[in-house]
Amino acid sequence: MTTSADSPHTALVDTFGRVADDLRISVTDRCNLRCMYCMPADGLPWLPRGDILSFEEIARVAGLLVGLGVRTIRLTGGEPLVRRDLPRLVEMLAGLDPRPDLSITTNGVLLGGLARPLADAGLDRVNVSLDSLRQDRYEAITRRDDLERTLEGMEAARAAGLTPVKVNVVVMRGVNDDELVDFAGFAETEDYSVRFIEYMPLDADGRWTESDVVSAEEILDTLERTGISLQNVADTNPEPATRFRISRHETDDTRGEIGVIPSVTAPFCDRCNRIRLTAEGGFRTCLFALDEADLREPLRSGAGDGDLEKMIRRAVRGKWAGHRIGQPDFERPGKSMSQIGG
Repeated sequence: MTTSADSPHTALVDTFGRVADDLRISVTDRCNLRCMYCMPADGLPWLPRGDILSFEEIARVAGLLVGLGVRTIRLTGGEPLVRRDLPRLVEMLAGLDPRPDLSITTNGVLLGGLARPLADAGLDRVNVSLDSLRQDRYEAITRRDDLERTLEGMEAARAAGLTPVKVNVVVMRGVNDDELVDFAGFAETEDYSVRFIEYMPLDADGRWTESDVVSAEEILDTLERTGISLQNVADTNPEPATRFRISRHETDDTRGEIGVIPSVTAPFCDRCNRIRLTAEGGFRTCLFALDEADLREPLRSGAGDGDLEKMIRRAVRGKWAGHRIGQPDFERPGKSMSQIGG
């Protein structure tokens, strides 16, 4: 992998030669849904507000990392749109030099009223988490009745120019795996980009088992057996999704796109370019990392940029080869998805 940084001396490179240039920033651990693969029905204890990084602290770390070669930033949560005045943070990040590509992962419930302000502030795109197109099932998965608001939020995002609108679908056996064709049709008729994601062991309840995972290979086989032709999209970017344009066997026309992300059965660890900043200032080099570097304490005790850079470089150098899901020595992280940042 080559670096996008101006100089190999500025790039964040680990011992396996991977360049960290994709930053995920969690702006809050709070969420307005209670998705079954992420949170218990009663929720989780929220971080005290004083423990969460301020926008100024986030922008400082982001600016430092942009100077070290980071080229893309995605805001996550919890649910990032519950963080008050989020467009102000987007405007701060859009003002960094060089300007990073800015996106957000959201459940879309609040997107209807925020899509335009976010776009005006400098946001480029949105990823919307949506695991069912059926009202009753959406409510069962999220434990909330917000499907219509989510769909309206996606339309608002498109109208605001936050395109392509990507739809993240966590596929769970016996839960929503019978909606694969429905989602492909949704991508085709609405011209959205649907990403099918393998179910990962990051649920707070700890109920995940390998038997719950619907593999990317099984997902593609299911779609193709129903008369959907998938045309591979060549992509030189290091994103984890293998992408396909959709067409029916009876026509050569293509419309809409699906992708599969085999996070469990064929992980992309060998080319992973991601680093993460949690809501409380933990710097993580892997979603499944068992530890993280605390940046909040030095940020608030007067550390200089050079001190922070040393901590970040040390953490990146220590990045492991990859997670061990499915192996006897796999150990789940002590935090769930909402506490780390999606």
